[in-house]
Amino acid sequence: MSITEFLANFFSKIIYEIGYIGVMILMAMESMIFPVPSEAVMPFTGFLIHEEKFTWFGVFIFSTLGSIIGSTLSYLMGLYGGRAFVIKYGKYFLLEKEHLEITERFFYKYGEITIFISRFIPVVRHLISIPAGMAKMNYIKFIIFTTIGAGAWNMFLAYVGYALKSNWHIIMKYSKIIDIFVILALLGLIIYFVYHQVKLRKKNLPFSEE
Repeated sequence: MSITEFLANFFSKIIYEIGYIGVMILMAMESMIFPVPSEAVMPFTGFLIHEEKFTWFGVFIFSTLGSIIGSTLSYLMGLYGGRAFVIKYGKYFLLEKEHLEITERFFYKYGEITIFISRFIPVVRHLISIPAGMAKMNYIKFIIFTTIGAGAWNMFLAYVGYALKSNWHIIMKYSKIIDIFVILALLGLIIYFVYHQVKLRKKNLPFSEE
């Protein structure tokens, strides 16, 4: 059994025991620096929807609320000096300084839209709220992007678990492949966006004097 599968089984027991509150707590942790992958949490909620123990509305509300809570705490961490905290304590949560630096560059290069995009990117989604806080991003915008991105990703994974029914754990075998396709798709969008911006800048540049 891989570490991810072990975590999925462990998290599913938590959810089974304490219900929606367990989902909220785990997704709050997932949106912070804790090593809680959403792929190991949300598919099981889809299975419970299929078993009529959860509802789509309940899963959406509590998983999204958890993501908002965790992201807000990370935002505040960044706002009040969180970078130093992550560098000092991140290693205890399987996060390294390099992970934060990559996330910071990603945020400062592509701006506020990364709060939405990062919800679909492994590792980055655990940390992206910290540079947002460091940059003092408008909190209302931050919450809107977080809600849309986290809500979409969480419900996608819940639907996969619903579709797979009792075989929901199969997603563990394919989560890395899914991540690769998502990353490639997002990279394609980013490359197009950068190309489009560069083209516009060149178009608006004044003619050089000879």
